[in-house]
Amino acid sequence: MLLKRLLEPIARWESRLAARWVSSAHARLLAVQWGLKPWPEHFDHRIDLFHQWIRTRNPTWVERGVFSLLALKGGPVLELSCGDGFNARNFYSLRAASVIACDIDSRAIVTARRHNRADNLQYVVADIRTDMPQGEFDNVVWDFAFPLTRYFKPAEIERILAQIKRRLAGRGGILSGYTEAETGAVDGDAYQFRCMADLQRFLRGHFANVTVFETRAPQRHNMYFWASDATVPFQEGWHAALVVAGGSVEPGRRTEGSCQGTPPDEAWRSGGG
Repeated sequence: MLLKRLLEPIARWESRLAARWVSSAHARLLAVQWGLKPWPEHFDHRIDLFHQWIRTRNPTWVERGVFSLLALKGGPVLELSCGDGFNARNFYSLRAASVIACDIDSRAIVTARRHNRADNLQYVVADIRTDMPQGEFDNVVWDFAFPLTRYFKPAEIERILAQIKRRLAGRGGILSGYTEAETGAVDGDAYQFRCMADLQRFLRGHFANVTVFETRAPQRHNMYFWASDATVPFQEGWHAALVVAGGSVEPGRRTEGSCQGTPPDEAWRSGGG
């Protein structure tokens, strides 16, 4: 007891000092990377983790990983345009049998391999228009750039979505991802998304089941989606949710759910419950 009373204040002082130094170091990294040109094609999310999150109290940067994590079924995952690999490692790799994460930017892949490695995670330099990694996947994650037509021609967008569907079809897989609402979008442009309805309309042209939802933060209007020809999260029949719609349930009465099933560790590995 006495030893703990002596050591804990020292450990607290050391951790405060380290946290301040790490935060200031990442503030300097931010200033160098984004204050001086040329700007990088990807963002190092350790800057968010160690500096910006505490300073701004804004959790937007983790939403992409969290919401796509909810859609994981436990099998192989393909992440497109993975950037620095932060989400691939820290959100997807623990809940997936394997992860292939790709980006066209070779510098992003260097950062990912250096800072976000995992045993079941492979990083690949690939142009998803012409060289999307092959295979069958339970999940494809695509946090796509906006506006889409700045980076892809309409025919390329359609080809990318066709390739995604081909990789999901054999396993009844789910496409999940994120984009931002475009305040200057042109009305009637199928590849610009002013609101959830625009994004849902675009995805429903390719998938039978689509859920779109949004969050708002200072200067950000974020839109997230799950799309599949099979069940998407929180639909009836989704293995990881028990939904009671309408009416009431008597206390103690057993509903459609059951506590006697696959142990949790096996459930998320197998994609079932």
